[in-house]
Amino acid sequence: MVGTMALQLPFIRTTRMTRTAPHRVAEPRADDEVFLDAPDARLGPVLVAAARGDHQPAAELLSATRAGGEWERRDRYVRRLAAFARSRSEWLDAWRADAPHDPDALLVGAQLAVDRAWQSPARAEALREVSPLITAAARGEDRDPVPWRLALDRARGADAGHQYFEELWEAAVRRAPHHYGCHVAALRYLAVYWHGSHHECFDFADRAAQDAPAGALVQALPLRAAFGYLTDGCGPEVPRERLDAAADRAIALSPSLPSADPWPARMRNLLIFVLVRLERWADASEQLRLTGPYATSFPWDQVSDDPLGHYLQVRDSIRAAAAGQPWSHPRSERGGRVGTGDH
Repeated sequence: MVGTMALQLPFIRTTRMTRTAPHRVAEPRADDEVFLDAPDARLGPVLVAAARGDHQPAAELLSATRAGGEWERRDRYVRRLAAFARSRSEWLDAWRADAPHDPDALLVGAQLAVDRAWQSPARAEALREVSPLITAAARGEDRDPVPWRLALDRARGADAGHQYFEELWEAAVRRAPHHYGCHVAALRYLAVYWHGSHHECFDFADRAAQDAPAGALVQALPLRAAFGYLTDGCGPEVPRERLDAAADRAIALSPSLPSADPWPARMRNLLIFVLVRLERWADASEQLRLTGPYATSFPWDQVSDDPLGHYLQVRDSIRAAAAGQPWSHPRSERGGRVGTGDH
């Protein structure tokens, strides 16, 4: 049973602040062997079929995640399928026409609508209009936390008040108390609602991680809080010890996940980002080895318009520093807080 502290968002505030089995370790790869945002073995064939206009493999994949309660993977697959549908939607259109009440088709459609609304110049209004689609997806499978993650994302973009957001949050954690996507959505809401309140964000992330099982992806939530602090550029200083603790918790999680695999690559890329900012080169080198050839756009797209190029620069700096050679700190193109040792 999850502790109540992990379910309590620190919303009530009177002032607004100002701005584990061992796995084979992968060897270093050449530049042309680095893959950006590669799908895993289950998703890859589904995207190939969707490119041909065939939605059946997507339906089978998401149905399997729903039946098995694979909520973290389901969330990731829904995001990727919706991203693919933004430029190639024929397969999704056919799926929704063939099975208009399919909870999986409804969920991908809702994710696509939210993604498009976020890009609208009238974002808040556009996001409010997609609420019925999210409601329909949530009704399709009551156990599924992913529609509630979508609702949390929508509420943040629509400038929802804390009471409404907290109601959504309570509904989400009733379904999956340790769902990473919902926790990230809540953390991002906190970061926006009280801009610069990094200590509050760390408090929330730490409580959630402490209450979660050892192998749960929520163990990496403090790492996400550390990333927010290092790239924000405002608010009070967070002690170095707290940043190191967030990184250490994610390092402890990493060996329990497959090495050289696209599934945990996003978490490891984020961990590498934070470790480099902290100049923990030996730890960054180990995570680079565990990551193998898989780069992810996030977090590098938050500091560069060329995420793959920036990742390769970071990789070279890690290797140079780990070998005791002169290295250059990859520079952010977008500013943000200067991290420890960042010049």
